[in-house]
Amino acid sequence: MHFIEEVVVDEFLPTFRSMLAEELRERSLTQSEVADLLGISQSAVSKYVHGDVERNQRLLEDKPLQDLVERLAEGLASGDVTPVQALVETEVFVRELEHGGLLAQLHEEAVPELADYEGEFAVHDADSRMRQAERTLSDVRQGLRVVENTSGFTGLIPAVGSNLVQALPDADGVDDVAGVPGRIVDVKGRATIPAEPEFGVSAHVASVLLAARAAGNDALATVNVHYDEELVEDLESTGHTAVEFDGETTDLQTAVGDALADDPDADVLYQTGGFGVEPIVYVLGADARAVAETVRDLV
Repeated sequence: MHFIEEVVVDEFLPTFRSMLAEELRERSLTQSEVADLLGISQSAVSKYVHGDVERNQRLLEDKPLQDLVERLAEGLASGDVTPVQALVETEVFVRELEHGGLLAQLHEEAVPELADYEGEFAVHDADSRMRQAERTLSDVRQGLRVVENTSGFTGLIPAVGSNLVQALPDADGVDDVAGVPGRIVDVKGRATIPAEPEFGVSAHVASVLLAARAAGNDALATVNVHYDEELVEDLESTGHTAVEFDGETTDLQTAVGDALADDPDADVLYQTGGFGVEPIVYVLGADARAVAETVRDLV
């Protein structure tokens, strides 16, 4: 028997660690510093950097893996990403490769008999709900890192706080939307995220996203910021489509649905407030990182 975990150990780990070690060394980190970050010995780092380990060429050429390694190396070298955060993100990536990705392909090639089970159950289910949930949480974490590292983001946080949320592709309620428990708040001029993202922790912002999706919008993520007429104009000037909805009504789905009736693909929703209602802008997008980057470009 040849398990997919063996593919991870024998093929992925040597390739991944060597790629990451090379990237970190290119950023002027010493072998000792690289060893500390990766939790391995200096001699192992030396072997990785000097090509004394066997690497899988298909993994080396995998663009998503290349992007992950570059992103983690940049974050680890600058201190913006901790080793634990890098581990979590890599774990999520490995799960994705195991479920319908390159690792699944390598496993199926090593064990061709798996094809005999096709149609009975999916050993490497690319669309499993667990995989979707892991990917969604990873996207939110990436978006939150953008928010944390955006100088001036606190100037966009409304009095009620901001939240960055992303829904599962088949979401039908707030429990299927991941966000920040307690919301993103301004603490001494810094955007502060009180806890790791979870599902079901955002009621209002998640409801706006779900209402937009119910109206035919394909967005999976949104972030809320304070309303400002110039802010909306800036978004429109950079190619975004903004529509206004009634923020005072208790029937949010109807209000958002009416606003999107003529253009369900609009990617900016806003309401100008009212008695006891703070004016807010919601930026919609394909994932949490994308909407965070849209807001970053406004600062």
